[in-house]
Amino acid sequence: MLANLHPYYFAAIGGILIGLASWLLWWGLGRISGVSSITAEVLTAPTQPDTWRWAFLAGLIVGGCLLGQGLEIPQLPTRSLTLLIPAGLLVGFGTVWGSGCTSGHGVCGLGRLSVRSLVAVCVFMAAGMMAVTLARGGL
Repeated sequence: MLANLHPYYFAAIGGILIGLASWLLWWGLGRISGVSSITAEVLTAPTQPDTWRWAFLAGLIVGGCLLGQGLEIPQLPTRSLTLLIPAGLLVGFGTVWGSGCTSGHGVCGLGRLSVRSLVAVCVFMAAGMMAVTLARGGL
């Protein structure tokens, strides 16, 4: 049954599940599901008794692995570490500089009608479009 669905349905279902999960975390614990903030808090205070952060991150990893077992995952070209390490550092820098990541601003911030998150999402989108345009030889 799942194999017959158009790929857009998978994206829509995934978006709905992400929105539902972020709403449940907000409603249940009063916490924002910004992945970078949750990860930073786990790394800076790993012995803190707040175990929901560990459960959240474990759920992301385990859930992704389990779901990946049932779906056909496309083969992607591998990238060298000389490209991946600076890219990861730039993403981390941008996350700190922007006071959050795309999940925090895009999913949670926009859902709370945050003007700051709206500005951040516009900057993320513009930067992403510019990067793709440059990578494809445009401009």
